[in-house]
Amino acid sequence: MIHLEVPKRLRPLVALAHSVAAGYLRPISRKYDRAEHAYPKELDLLAAAFGGLNEAGGLGGAGVRGESKRPPETARERRPGSAQLATVLGLAELCWGDVGLVLSLPGQGLGNAAIAAVGTAAQKARFADRWAAMAITEPEAGSDAAAIRTTARKDGDGWVLDGEKIYVTCGERADLVVVWATLDPGRGRAAIKSFVVEKGTPGMEVVRLDRKMGIRASDTAVIRFDGCRIPADHLLGDEAIAEQAGFSGVKQTFDNTRPMVAAMAVGVARAALERATELLADAEVRPDWGGPLHAGPAAAERLVDMEAELEASRLLMMKAAWMADARRPNSMEASMAKAKAARVANAITLGAVELCGAAGVEERELLEKWARDSKILDIFEGTQQIQMLIVARRLLGKRSSELR
Repeated sequence: MIHLEVPKRLRPLVALAHSVAAGYLRPISRKYDRAEHAYPKELDLLAAAFGGLNEAGGLGGAGVRGESKRPPETARERRPGSAQLATVLGLAELCWGDVGLVLSLPGQGLGNAAIAAVGTAAQKARFADRWAAMAITEPEAGSDAAAIRTTARKDGDGWVLDGEKIYVTCGERADLVVVWATLDPGRGRAAIKSFVVEKGTPGMEVVRLDRKMGIRASDTAVIRFDGCRIPADHLLGDEAIAEQAGFSGVKQTFDNTRPMVAAMAVGVARAALERATELLADAEVRPDWGGPLHAGPAAAERLVDMEAELEASRLLMMKAAWMADARRPNSMEASMAKAKAARVANAITLGAVELCGAAGVEERELLEKWARDSKILDIFEGTQQIQMLIVARRLLGKRSSELR
C-alpha cells in the first residue's frame, strides 16, 4: 500500500538534495539564466553527490517497471523498491533550486531512462556511467512520436541512421544520444526502435543550439544524422518488429520520465509559492487558517488554493513513482501526474508573479525566471493535450486509432 509521507530511509537524500538546491543551485541560478549555452562548470563538482538518485542509470533510469519477473521469496523482497520514489523526491528538491541546472547535471540525462527501460542487462552495464541525452522529436513528428521518419537500416555488422532530431536536451553536452528511429516507415509504431550513438560518431552533427524562453542553463540541440554508422549492439533491446509489442520501448520510457517531469514541476511550483507567501506576509497578507477564507484578502485565498493544487500534484507524482517501484503498470498515473503538476506549476508561478506586483517581474527576485522555466514542463515529454488523451484512452479502454 502506498504511504503519503516521505519514507524514513529517503529523508537523508531529500535533505541532501534540498541543501544542494539552496546552497549551490540557487546562488548560480540567475548567472546561467543570463549566460545561455555556457556550461555550468560548478555542476561537475556535484556529480558524486547524487548516488542516491543514480541507482538505476541516472535521473531517468530509476524504478523501471517490469524488469524483474522472478517471484519474491521473502517479505523483504515483496516490499516495493524505492528507486523511482527516491528520484522524484530528490528531483523536486533540486528543482526547487533551478530546473535548468538540474537538466544539465552530468550523467543525469533523460536518455538514461530509455537505456534502463529498453536495454539489455549488458547494455545497461556498458552505458551505466555515461551521460545520455534523448532524441525523439522531429520537425514533422512532435506530439505524435509514431510519425518518426528518422530511419535505421541494417548494413553488414552495424546500423546506419539518417534523419534529423530537434529539441534534444543536453544534446551537445551528453556523452551519448539515444535516438528513436524506424526500421520500416511502412510498419508504423511497431518498427520504432532506439539506438545509442556516441558523441563524435561520424555522420552525427549538432546543427545548432536553440535560444529559449526558460531553462536557459540547459542546452537544447538540433542534431542531424547523415549516414551515421553505429555498431549492431547499439540497438537497445531486440531488433524484431512485433506488431503487438510495437512502440513499447517508447511507452516504458515515458512511463518513467513523466513522473520525473511532474517532480520538476512540483519543485519549481513550491519555490514560487513559498517566495510569494513570504513577500505577501511582509505586506501583512496571510491566510487565516482558523476562519472562513472568503472573509480575508483575496490574495490570501488564492495562496490557499495554490497550496491545495500543489499538494494534489505532489500526491499524484508520488503515486506514479510508487507504482513504478512496485512494478505495476503506471501509464495512466504517469500521464495524470505530469498533466496535473505541469499545469499547476504554470498557474502557480504566473500567479506568484501577479500577486507580488513589481517584485514579481524584477531581476532581484527569481519569480519571473521560475514562471519562464515552468512553461516547458507543460510541453516536453508530451504536451498537456497528449497527456489528457492518454488518460482518456485508458479510462475508456480505447486504442489510439479509436480515440484521437
